[in-house]
Amino acid sequence: MRRLTLVLCLFGLVAITGCASSKFKTYDGPEVTKILVDKGDRRMFLMHHDQVLRTYDVDLGFAPNGHKRFEGDGRTPEGDYTIDRRNPESAFHLSLGISYPNEADVTRARSAGLSPGGDIFIHGRPWRLFGTRPDWTAGCISVSNREMEEIYAMVDNDTPIRLMP
Repeated sequence: MRRLTLVLCLFGLVAITGCASSKFKTYDGPEVTKILVDKGDRRMFLMHHDQVLRTYDVDLGFAPNGHKRFEGDGRTPEGDYTIDRRNPESAFHLSLGISYPNEADVTRARSAGLSPGGDIFIHGRPWRLFGTRPDWTAGCISVSNREMEEIYAMVDNDTPIRLMP
């Protein structure tokens, strides 16, 4: 009986340990030298020079057509930016910040008397929105949480990102 109890306890510990997986993954493959986002096809590509390393389906802002012009317009920016920050405690699982707005974005919005907005990220999904409709963000790029874990491990700060119409 004592042996059975010990075996069951060990089995329980192994089961609990197996369930505690981290959202922080490691990556030791080729460097991601740029990210390409094709807004029209809702696809994101992690690139090593001209080689596609990974491809992801994405959701965009709730008004996905056109370049982001001002805060609250629901559009995802278009143009060349960089990954400029990481948020391991994001409300959207994990997130990588995009350097929007640039000088041109600020000038364009301010000439119309508006704020260009900010806080544009590549991120996962919050549990409360699991299974929502496509293009649900306020202008960010969203992937599944599992995909975000992979992207977070692969992409370094200062990686260029091009967002195309």
